[in-house]
Parts: sequence; C-alpha cells; structure tokens
Amino acid sequence: MTDLQQAGLRPGPHSSISIALAGSGGAGVMTAGNVLLEAAALAGYYALMTRSSGPQIRGGEAAALIRIATHPVECMDGVFHLLAAVDWQNLHRFAAEIPLGAESLIVGDPDRGEAPPTFTAAGGPCVMLPLAQLAKEIPGGRANMVLLGFVAGLLGLPDDAVRRATERLLAGRPAALDSSIAAVAAGRAALADSGHALGLDAPRPASGPRWLVSGNEAAGLGALKAGVRLVAAYPITPATELLEWMSPALASVGGVLVQAEDELAAINMLIGSSFGGVPALTATAGPGLALMMESIGLAVAAEIPLVVVDVMRVGPSTGIPTKSEQADLNIALYGMHGDAPHLVLAPNSVGDCLRTTAWAVTLAESLQAPAIILSDQFLGQARAAIDRPADPQGEAVRQVAAVGMESYRRYALTPSGVSPMAIPGTAGGVHTADGLEHTESGTPSSQAADHLAQLDKRRRKLECHDYGDLWADVEGDGVLALVTFGSCTGPVREALEMARGRGLAIRLVSIRLLAPLQPERMQAALAGVERLLVVEQNQSGQFYRYLRSEFDLPARTSSLRKPGAQQFQPQEVFRYLMDWSRT
Repeated sequence: MTDLQQAGLRPGPHSSISIALAGSGGAGVMTAGNVLLEAAALAGYYALMTRSSGPQIRGGEAAALIRIATHPVECMDGVFHLLAAVDWQNLHRFAAEIPLGAESLIVGDPDRGEAPPTFTAAGGPCVMLPLAQLAKEIPGGRANMVLLGFVAGLLGLPDDAVRRATERLLAGRPAALDSSIAAVAAGRAALADSGHALGLDAPRPASGPRWLVSGNEAAGLGALKAGVRLVAAYPITPATELLEWMSPALASVGGVLVQAEDELAAINMLIGSSFGGVPALTATAGPGLALMMESIGLAVAAEIPLVVVDVMRVGPSTGIPTKSEQADLNIALYGMHGDAPHLVLAPNSVGDCLRTTAWAVTLAESLQAPAIILSDQFLGQARAAIDRPADPQGEAVRQVAAVGMESYRRYALTPSGVSPMAIPGTAGGVHTADGLEHTESGTPSSQAADHLAQLDKRRRKLECHDYGDLWADVEGDGVLALVTFGSCTGPVREALEMARGRGLAIRLVSIRLLAPLQPERMQAALAGVERLLVVEQNQSGQFYRYLRSEFDLPARTSSLRKPGAQQFQPQEVFRYLMDWSRT
C-alpha cells in the first residue's frame, strides 16, 4: 500500500478528506473554513480545523486546514486532497504544512496569479475558478463565499447544512446573509461546470448533535464545571481565546474575570482569590509561565490551590507565537526553586481539554496544591466537531476548617498530608500564611526539623493520593509500546491503527498526569514490553529524559522527537514505527 493510499487518496467516496483554504489577510478564508466546519458537523460528520498564519499573529496570509471524516479525527492527515486559494499571496510559506499528492486537486482564481511551483510540482490537477469575477456579479458578493460553495459541493455536503451554518455566522445581518447565500450558490453552479467531485462517505448515525468546540473553549468549560469562579490573566497568544470565552461564561454563574496588568499580577490575584476560598485559574503561554514561577512556589509553600493553563507555543522567548511545541515540559516540572511538589497534567485531544482541566481543578482543590496544565497551540486553537465529552465527575471539594476549632494548626502533619484550610474570617482559624517555612501552626521557623516535616507533608499529599484510571490512556497490547503525551497522541494513535492493519501488535500509553508520575501503574501498563518508543514535539527529548530519570524502562527504549512548528503526521510516525519495529 502506498503512502497516498494510506492517506485515503483513491477514487470514489472517502471516509476522510483533508482541505486547505488559503488567502491573504482579509480574504476571509478563516470565515469560509469555520462555515465549512460547522456545515460538516450539521451534516453528521466529525471534523477538525487548525489555522496557520505568519508570526505577525494578526493580519497577513492565512490558511484554514480542515479534515472532515466519518470517524473521530484528532490530527491532520499526511496528504491534502484539496488546496483552494482565494489568492496566492505568500502561500509558499505554508508549503511544508500543506503536503499534496499526485491526485490532489488545486483550485485558484486565474486573475489572482498562479499557484506556487512548490504546490504544482506534485502534479495534481488544477482548476481555474474566476472567484473575483463571480463575486462581482452578486451585490455584496465575496470571493471566499463563492469558494465555500464550490468546495462544499465538491465534498457533497448538503445545501441545507451549508445554509444553516452560514445563517448562524451572519445572524442579524440580512444583507450580508443574502449576498453570501447567493455567492455560495454561484460556487456550486461553477462546480457543476467543472466536472470534478470529491465525495465523502455517508456519515455514521450520530447519537446526538456534534459539539463544535476549540480546545481553549473546552478547557474553559471544564474549569467552570469544576467550580472555578475567578480568572485573572494577561492576554497572550495562543491562550487568549480561553480568556475571551470565559469572560461572559463566568459572569453568567456569578464569577469574575480580571485582565491583569501582567502575568506577575495575575498569578498573585489567583493566590488571593484561592486564599479567600474562591477557586481560581489563569491561562498563559511559555513566557507568561516563566514569570509566574516564583509565585507558584509561594502557592506550594503556603499550600494554596490554583490552576495555570499553559497553552504551549514555539520558544524560546517570543519564538513563533502561532505555532505549537511541547518544549515547556521542563519548566513546568522543574521551574521552581527548592523542592516544590505540584501537579502537572496534559490533555491529549480537543475534547479531553474539558476533562483534564476539570480534573486539574478538582485535584488542586482537594490536595491544596498548584496544578499546571500543558495544553498547546494545536489543541488550544484547533476547532473540532466531536461527540459530546462526558461530564466531569462533580465539582472540586476543598477540606475547610470548621468554625470555632480549638488549637487550629493550618499545616498539621496529617497521614494524608492534607490539613484543613481556614477561610479568612473563620472563628479560631487565624494563622500565618506566607512563603517562609513554618511549623504546623504556620509560625515561621528556620529549624531543620520543621523544614523536613513540611517537605514530607507536601510531598506525601501528592504521592499518596489515588488518581485512578485518569492518569493515562492505555490502549492495545503487544511487546512493543509507544509512550507520548498531549497533542502527539492523535497522530500516534492513528499511526498505530495503520501499524495494526499491517499485523503489528503494539500498545499506546498516553500519559495525562505528568507529575506526580505513577510508577506502579506505569509498570503495569508496560508489563511484558520489550521495546519502547517515546514520541514528543521538542528538540531535546525532555519527555524521554524525564521518563528515563523516573522509571526503569526497557533496555531498548528509543526517542522520536522533533521541534515545532509542524505537527507530527500519522504517516510520518507510521513509517518510522515500521522501520523501528524491524531493527
């Protein structure tokens, strides 16, 4: 079977089709992409859309990368069936992200230039579509909506689904809606004259309407469901959408979002809110997380729960704000000075952002510890049509000191390591809470015995907690295994399906709880494994080195890693896996 066949490039209806819509700033390709994504969801399909843009963050050339399928999809495919461009301005910059095959279709406006040779060299057929001319024939017509109609017809999406998605986008703007509907119809009429078709298989029956959600939105919803009522943050790409979504959502349940003057202020606002009894969260990216580290250490010492969502991007420093990378693992694990045990978690899909964030809030509150969630640009900004995620199990519960307690000891050395936390104003609950080492009552102390006792307490409460089955997703069996985390899970999972189709028995371990690691559960998950491959998206192999430092891994353990700014593709992992399994 060829790589193209693996990607689904074959005659007739497809179970999965990948499309790239591209154009310069203001061309409206992201708008067209969002309508196409929603139309696919309304028609009963699963879908995923990511966006690619230059380092300028806003404005300039852009591409909407979309995959529509009859089954859940968590990553882009290795080859795009269709590249459709409103214009070709600077599109060559995305050539590596939009791989085409010999059968891939290229659609463009002959009056807006020619497709760059980097795309036409693949040899796919080109369709000349006079988008601008067709749009001019419609009062208020836009070329992007003409292109939308052409592509929707090419895929065989129902007219009704496209119309409903367009109506939702332009609700309250009747003139724009009428012109857009006419432009979509013009695109479908142009398709009839072209003779091309790229049909999708019929969607499988759905148990309910698809959810259309981004990873950032899902994380916000998870936090809300778990009881977060204060968000303080400073906007930063690619985490800003989480904050934008939570602002009205928090207000609807009596919560508050505060835009802080910087990340230092934001993290300290969380500490104040949580100390006052209100669960709190912030969202940031790598540069912001670096600024927050000292105060997260204060939360460890004072045992104050809070949650930091790090939507990772390419670094170091400003790096590439619009691209994804998993290179913040080391700072999340080791960034604080001193021995500072805390929680580190990572969602492994867009939908899992809801469950993992809710779980992180629950753990932080119940264990009175800070939690860092390692999402990334791919998960955070991707939009997906998915089945409704399962609701998280209950809200976070904090062990609170009773009113009128006698001889209250805030940092009592309990067997579990968790001691009751007095809300300010609680009768009998007065205590000192700061970053100094302390006695059980909170009195600052420089005694070695007190330091050791509190170190053990803070470590014990994390290590002794029963985290259950959520610590990781363990799938499959065999003497070969792949271990990964976060957004690498999607392409790895799909690559393993290809490998199993070749008769290769192999298991997957996608770790959701990165700290504290679970040695006994990991040992059970890898029982009988003779060879192990660790997959991650950074250059230095941070995850591989972390696992090697904490576990007695099989002697034949290897590392597959690459930095951003390009995600792993299933075919890429599959080819490596097949070669690795034979050596």
